[in-house]
Amino acid sequence: MISEEENRIPYRLARIGTVMAANPEDPYEAAGVLNPATARAPDGTLRMFPRIVQKGNISRIGTGRILVSDGVPVGVEREGIALAPERGWEHGTNHGGVEDPRITWIPQLNKYVMAYVGFGPLGPRAAVAVSDDTLTWRRLGPIMFAYDDTLGTDLNLFPNKDVAFFPGIVPDPDGRPSFAVLHRPMWDLSFARVGENPPLPTGSVDPRPGIWISYINVRRVLADLRAITLVDGHRPIAGPLFRWESLKIGCGPAPLAVPEGWLVIYHGATGTINGSGFSPEQQDGVVYDAGAMILDANDPSRVLARSPMPLLTPELTDERAGTVANVVFPTAIEQIGKHHYVFYGMADAKIGVARLERTANPHQAIRDLP
Repeated sequence: MISEEENRIPYRLARIGTVMAANPEDPYEAAGVLNPATARAPDGTLRMFPRIVQKGNISRIGTGRILVSDGVPVGVEREGIALAPERGWEHGTNHGGVEDPRITWIPQLNKYVMAYVGFGPLGPRAAVAVSDDTLTWRRLGPIMFAYDDTLGTDLNLFPNKDVAFFPGIVPDPDGRPSFAVLHRPMWDLSFARVGENPPLPTGSVDPRPGIWISYINVRRVLADLRAITLVDGHRPIAGPLFRWESLKIGCGPAPLAVPEGWLVIYHGATGTINGSGFSPEQQDGVVYDAGAMILDANDPSRVLARSPMPLLTPELTDERAGTVANVVFPTAIEQIGKHHYVFYGMADAKIGVARLERTANPHQAIRDLP
């Protein structure tokens, strides 16, 4: 158990404003723009990759150039579609597509690695696409979780979301150089086994979704890039702990290297979900906040600190009213000038941005710019 003293996080988020809203004349965006990835292209262009949703809850991953004024992101110039649902495992029933990307530049691979969700016939499934230039993307396919008998289950059977790669090589718990990915398995088979609760992994007593880490053999990936989808060494690193995240938690942007270790901005939810958690129209009783944790640089499966209070909570009209009410959902972080900016979904309808700041008072969680 992390002590109250260790729970202090020396970071806060300062709201800047809304940077993207749906174009009502574009049928692909009619149900909202939300939960973007970002990437800086080789020529310095900063691009956003929002999830865009058409009526009927079908998602695509768009692309556009982030507009910056006086060092602050202020808007997005649309450039088209980066990824559309084109594979059978990306086509669901009454809900489907490609969703919620996170993009990591991994210098050892000289590639942009996009982790995204393919929402298909059996629900959400983690997948990977790669790019050399942020303009064209090549699917490598769904992430495959190596079987580990000590878990007593097969992670490939379960839905998985909120996936983000670390930006480089990290040590696994045995100290071996590895690539690593954060993800969130969900013990929910309602798509295939309605009304049944599957057994939890060995040693688990809490069914609430939390953040896991898995690793990838560096040499295999350097020999064949497709091996980045073959992950092992799975272990949970954090579950719901505080009141503001009592329902579930999930990873946000790719981890950011900071003096304390790896900073992970994540979302937490409170409230009650009626029926399946995969149906957005049933989420009106849930509030999504954003918080932070710090992982050990020498063993990123270890949590060193967590924020006992959220860094951002729905307060603005754009965060409290939309496709799904009361949502702030961080998914991207980029350095612009001397500052880092966090991009987040607002009520599943728009995209906002907040500046990440260090603070001498770790308990001062929320501050807005005048």
